[in-house]
Amino acid sequence: MTSSPGEKSRSRVQQSVDGRPGDLSRPPVMADVARLAGVSHQTVSRVLNEHPNVRPLTRDRVLAAIRELAYRPNAAARTLVTRRTHTFGVITADTMLYGPTSMLYGFERAAHDSYFVSVASLPALDRRSMLDAVDRFLGQGIEGIVVIATVDTAVAALGHVPPEVPLVAVGCGTRASVTSVAIDNVAGAAAATRYLLGLGHRSVYHVAGPTNCLDAKERAEGWRQALRETGADEPALLVGDWSASSGYRLGTQLADDPGLTAVFCGNDTMALGVIRALAERGLRVPEDISIIGFDDVPEAGFYRPPLTTVRQDFGEVGRQALSTLVDRMSGAIPAGPRVRVAPELIIRSSAAGPPR
Repeated sequence: MTSSPGEKSRSRVQQSVDGRPGDLSRPPVMADVARLAGVSHQTVSRVLNEHPNVRPLTRDRVLAAIRELAYRPNAAARTLVTRRTHTFGVITADTMLYGPTSMLYGFERAAHDSYFVSVASLPALDRRSMLDAVDRFLGQGIEGIVVIATVDTAVAALGHVPPEVPLVAVGCGTRASVTSVAIDNVAGAAAATRYLLGLGHRSVYHVAGPTNCLDAKERAEGWRQALRETGADEPALLVGDWSASSGYRLGTQLADDPGLTAVFCGNDTMALGVIRALAERGLRVPEDISIIGFDDVPEAGFYRPPLTTVRQDFGEVGRQALSTLVDRMSGAIPAGPRVRVAPELIIRSSAAGPPR
């Protein structure tokens, strides 16, 4: 009984893999794919690199051989040939805060189909730590770097990174003097404050994030901007640390203010603490006090009451950061452009008109 040409070819490939027919104990290599497909090593390489000068039938034959052998390209070998690692680095603070972790996730999802992502979580984003992480990444052949720079020391440290390093900062506010992608915090905070004023509140209190956080500074700026536009009174700023416990602590202070009818919180987690503190003092949300947060955490719609908040589109931040970084690597744009991503006010039931 004679064998078909394809069967003979597969038999030769199997023997070439380990010297024993039918034994695929070592991973197949590109030469095995070429033998099975009946093409040259160079043709397989062109198919893998999506070169246009390959006939459709030949491409299909090579892809079929790749599937049959379960061939996986050797990343190290391809790097030696192309001088590219298809890997990006992300430098971030060692934190579980919703904003920074969501920015990291958004970038990883955006890069997933085309790039590997290596993450350096640092205890502090100061000059020495930042430069050490950049040097480590460059030594590993990283092609570009994203820095989640949410505090002022991180942005200051970025000023010492050599300008030829392809780098994009995120979470650094909209005015940092580096190539960056950021939520328009000023616009989001102003929209939340205007919404409360539009409901009839004579003023709006603000529970802000830490003073060294650039997003917190811009949200406080947007709050002030909206108050001043309408001539509303500007209460003293209350500073928290993004945690529910700090919101609770400041909420107990607010509960003693007889003029309080509305609060804009710098994030949803602090809003949760404020709501708890007010409830313990017998104040209802929104019947007595209206509350708006910022972030739209996944649980915001399940707060009691469901929280009106400002949504950050972290997926869009990730996509814009990836696009901007690729453009920086290719030289399509110079260093310095700042991309703003618009937030969205999400109306739920924690804000209403002031009590009569």
